[in-house]
Amino acid sequence: QVQLVESGGGLVQAGDSLRLSCATSGGTFGSYHMGWFRQAPGKEREFVAAVTWSGGSTTYADSVKGRFTISRDNGKNTVYLHMNSLKPEDTAVYYCAARIGGSTYDVSLLRVDYWGKGTLVTVSS
Repeated sequence: QVQLVESGGGLVQAGDSLRLSCATSGGTFGSYHMGWFRQAPGKEREFVAAVTWSGGSTTYADSVKGRFTISRDNGKNTVYLHMNSLKPEDTAVYYCAARIGGSTYDVSLLRVDYWGKGTLVTVSS
């Protein structure tokens, strides 16, 4: 069974940076496309960023483009989300997810196979 565990969330001020990590186990991490998503209170879960299995291609939501960077270390079975210039509207529970096959476009549509349980990011103004 594939398990994904997010970490790195917390309370920060607007303009600060934060790095989220998602460690995976129980599967073949190097073959998964990986994604980050978020869900704010009262809102639906939304796509944030995705990276191909090789790390060679990334995709971002317009709302985070230029501020967030997704990366992965296949040797550590971990995917990261580097978040800069955080805004109060970035406040949400952040989830990572894995997809077997397909493309990062599928990931952007929340068509994934495994989810983590999330980590809370709160950005104060």
